[in-house]
Amino acid sequence: MKYLVKTLWVGIIIGMVLTVIFIGIEYFSNGNVEIGSDFWTDVAYNLLYSIVLTLVNSSYFDYINKKIDWKKYGKYRLVTGALGSVILTMIAIFWLRMLIKIGFEGYSWDTFIANEKSIYYLFALMITVVVTVFFHAVYFYRSLQDKKVKEQKIIAGTASAKFDALKNQLDPHFLFNSLNVLTSLIEEDPGQAQKFTTSLSKVYRYVLEQKNKDLVTVDEELQFARTYVRLLKMRFEDSIVFVIPDNSSNPEAKIVPLSLQLLLENAVKHNVVTSNKPLRIEVFEKEDTLIIRNNLQEKQVIKKSSGVGLRNIQQRYSILSDRTVQITKTDKEFMVALPMLTRQLNMKETQKTYIMDKRYQKAKERVDAIKGFYGNLTSYCLVIPFLIWLNVRFSSFPWVIFPALGWGIGLLLHGMEAYGYNPLWGRNWQEKKMRELMENDDF
Repeated sequence: MKYLVKTLWVGIIIGMVLTVIFIGIEYFSNGNVEIGSDFWTDVAYNLLYSIVLTLVNSSYFDYINKKIDWKKYGKYRLVTGALGSVILTMIAIFWLRMLIKIGFEGYSWDTFIANEKSIYYLFALMITVVVTVFFHAVYFYRSLQDKKVKEQKIIAGTASAKFDALKNQLDPHFLFNSLNVLTSLIEEDPGQAQKFTTSLSKVYRYVLEQKNKDLVTVDEELQFARTYVRLLKMRFEDSIVFVIPDNSSNPEAKIVPLSLQLLLENAVKHNVVTSNKPLRIEVFEKEDTLIIRNNLQEKQVIKKSSGVGLRNIQQRYSILSDRTVQITKTDKEFMVALPMLTRQLNMKETQKTYIMDKRYQKAKERVDAIKGFYGNLTSYCLVIPFLIWLNVRFSSFPWVIFPALGWGIGLLLHGMEAYGYNPLWGRNWQEKKMRELMENDDF
């Protein structure tokens, strides 16, 4: 309903703008504009055309935007949008002209068909194309702004995402259990204990080396995963079956660091691992993803898994790429597909850079709002005097008061919003209230 009302208002505004343009053209062509019943009839017809064509094209573009992705099928979307808009516009114009001529003006069908000219449709189509191009330009501008806002959100989330990644790289329970295993091995098998200590030191050295990196090569992660599984095998012996390739098919392919370790740890943590029910973990490549798959034999636990590890990996990927981590769970197996990336994005923003970017974004939004207000004010100062002149010259009824007053109120509200002033709570009340809530420990 809200979308329909908004579209109707857009159609009305377009109709009013076109009416003003047509009046201006007629005046400069003939030197005179007659305000009578025919004039208001033409105004009503202009509004009817603009509202219907706006509804038709807006609904069509909204529909294909949901069906066709601009990023994947940009050219196809452009051609489909243009052809569909032309066809629907021609059909709508024909039905509108038939409604006006036959329904309102009493023409017969034969007379209506005989008097139809291609110029009518061509002229209406040209106007529709101009308006459509304008709204597409606005759409792409907003998309660009949304992309910039998304980039700012990515910058904002980088620090916290990396912090969460560091917190969850190695589960404290893993370290605790590893030390317990080491203690028992020292008494039972000192040689095995020495191997265990060596593998454990390699694990932590890798963590320290890779913790500040955004991406590492798949080969590095595969090598680390083999070291990590050696620790698990010392603990679970033959209860874990691990299948992993020696190298990646693409030496340049990269994934987020320690993602394999988190997934291996999750598999052990959430599944039964016994000699009777061995846990089988497979790592393999499929197309441009690295698949980690294990048989599903979930532990019967009361507390549900928090999913922190998976969210951690997904969040780090969302920072670095548009490609997403795919998670598949069936009755028999659990599978995670990690995208293998070939281009590393530079995400070394510091907290100071983030603050500066946020300030810049906020200042830019305020400047854009003020520019929009001045554009609105300029339009008001140009259009309203022209309407006053039309009113004085061609009508004794002061109809110009209504657009001048209505637009003026909207202009006043626009200016107050642009400069951050609220008549009830004063200037910058929103920022003050947010600061107050942020400083409140009970909030």
